[in-house]
Amino acid sequence: MLTATYTLVALSVEQANVRLSVLSFQKYVQSTLTRQQSLTLAQLEYACETLERLYQACSWRKVELYLIPALRQATQRADQLLDELSRLNGLALDVVRRLKDRAAPRHEEGGDPGQDPQIAHVATFCEAIDSFCTTLLQRLEKEEKELFAIARSAICGDAWFAIANKLLAHDAQVAEARRSGTDDATVISLVPRLAPPAEPVDAIDVRMPAVRARARALPRVAGAD
Repeated sequence: MLTATYTLVALSVEQANVRLSVLSFQKYVQSTLTRQQSLTLAQLEYACETLERLYQACSWRKVELYLIPALRQATQRADQLLDELSRLNGLALDVVRRLKDRAAPRHEEGGDPGQDPQIAHVATFCEAIDSFCTTLLQRLEKEEKELFAIARSAICGDAWFAIANKLLAHDAQVAEARRSGTDDATVISLVPRLAPPAEPVDAIDVRMPAVRARARALPRVAGAD
């Protein structure tokens, strides 16, 4: 059981790092973007890029790559929980896919008739980001409180050794890639770039940044198109 304990501790450290990144970005949006009447192109591009990078970071966690596959092989007790985690993942992905459309002008849609359309749009944009962050945080919490508990009792000793070896190999590969300068998966920067003078939201066409060649392609969600 020591191997299981050490493995879960290592996974918890990774969870904490991802949680910190999500919380930092959420705080940036709440303390900066929500107080503005319009957003600059740089701010919108930064928000889109950071959302996608956070989603990709969650998709490439060791929990996703190694623990969940091992748990699926070991037991069916976690099937309902895994379905719920997949649902949360789909909600987060839906926000990423809809963000470009959310950033387009929507003067004719909803909102308080007495409210400036730019202010209403900024609020909608920030609410979508907050929903994304909240969803990822809910998933991380469920994994730590529920998934880890099931894994500890359901996965056998040999499987824990196999997971631990994969984690060590994963870390060694990442460290070597960084030393050689071939790793393009940089640490998520949560400090916004210097932005040009503010432009009205309705004058901006936001483009989602291209996914890096080595990154996993975003899965298609039914009805997303």
